[in-house]
Amino acid sequence: MTKISFAVAGFVSVATLASAADYTLHTWKKIQLTDQFWSEGATHGDFNHDGKQDVASGPYWWEGPDFKTRHEFYPAKKSFKLKKADGTEEVIPGFEGALGKNNTYSDNFLSFTGDFNQDGWDDILVLGFPGDKSWWFENPKGQKAADGTEFWKRHTAIDQTDNESPTFGDLTGDGKPEVIFHTGGFLGYAAPDWKNPTNKFVFHKISPKGGWQRFTHGLGFGDVNGDGKMDMLEAGGWWEQPKSLEGDPEWVKHPFKFGGGGAQMYAYDVNGDGLNDVVTSLEAHGYGLSWFEQVKTADGTTFKEHRIIDRKPEQNKYGVKFSQLHAVDLIDMDGDGLKDIVTGKRFWAHGPGGDAEPSAPSVLYWFKLVRNADKSVDFIPYLIDDNSGVGTQVMAGKISGGKLPDIVVGNKRGTFVHIHGTKSATKEEWEAAQPKPYVAPPAN
Repeated sequence: MTKISFAVAGFVSVATLASAADYTLHTWKKIQLTDQFWSEGATHGDFNHDGKQDVASGPYWWEGPDFKTRHEFYPAKKSFKLKKADGTEEVIPGFEGALGKNNTYSDNFLSFTGDFNQDGWDDILVLGFPGDKSWWFENPKGQKAADGTEFWKRHTAIDQTDNESPTFGDLTGDGKPEVIFHTGGFLGYAAPDWKNPTNKFVFHKISPKGGWQRFTHGLGFGDVNGDGKMDMLEAGGWWEQPKSLEGDPEWVKHPFKFGGGGAQMYAYDVNGDGLNDVVTSLEAHGYGLSWFEQVKTADGTTFKEHRIIDRKPEQNKYGVKFSQLHAVDLIDMDGDGLKDIVTGKRFWAHGPGGDAEPSAPSVLYWFKLVRNADKSVDFIPYLIDDNSGVGTQVMAGKISGGKLPDIVVGNKRGTFVHIHGTKSATKEEWEAAQPKPYVAPPAN
């Protein structure tokens, strides 16, 4: 089932494209691909090789650009076995019951696109339930099996993928992506065997054994110290990549508390001072979104926190507050050359009675980065939608073929594509659509 709805300019997410003089409004068209729960993430790629971006979430992929044709690339099972701490297994009821009284979990937490066998066709990487296996699915190039199914061949990539915010990107600087995560208490990354793609990925640990476990939150990577090499980020600090990775040396840890463990983490020069800062949510199942300004002192490098949103509306300049920021992306949303934040509320992470404000609207926002003349920074919030939110993943990218990034989401509400557009407006229309400073209600 595919549902399409349009954002109304002046009510949901609108913003300047380059400057106020342009009076350009941002618009959003929401396409709901399914209302069933199959995954906490989604990805996009050209899976049928027609030059157009498609979307994959859970066991399905949908053909772009209208996303009306659905393909099942691995069996869509109706239940999930959850391995408990004592080694026993509990069978969780079917995913279609996600909105019922019993909370359910998916065995598909994040999805990414990559050409793992280097045949020119996009494959799909699925990172499973935390602590479980991860797989890559080989694109059959449009060929069906004799029984008419379109199942892609599954290859085990990693036996145990820990953390609820693992990611996929070029950590080592070799021009090829790795899975960035921890396993067995060791931080590290797993690189595909590009010469023998059906082999399991090779794990390279970068840390001594620590207290990280499968449900640890918060992880990312970026060049923190500006030496041209990517470092690893986690809630307890950042790990500096050494000059050489030969022999899998231990990376140097620089301790710092970046919140309690939120979602995907990023290193980016927010204020334009030439030093990369850290962008992260603070609690995956609570509140808080911050950027941590890198500061040089006589004793070395430290960070100064700048809170963007928190648990009370008065803690945000524009009165925005929501909980459960379990997924964050960082990308230039409006084409001004600065990276903006995309995040929202994860819907029912632990069911209708769990976590903070489980029944509050499942909002999805982008926060426009503005560098002011006085060298201060503002993140202006623009609401994209209030009935989709995020999962453990939110992915922004050029899906529809337009000039600006679109957004794809998979979670307990289903799978959504938010198509990004713009339109010209009058000065009055533009001004009416801008977020207004928060005014506290009068005391009783």
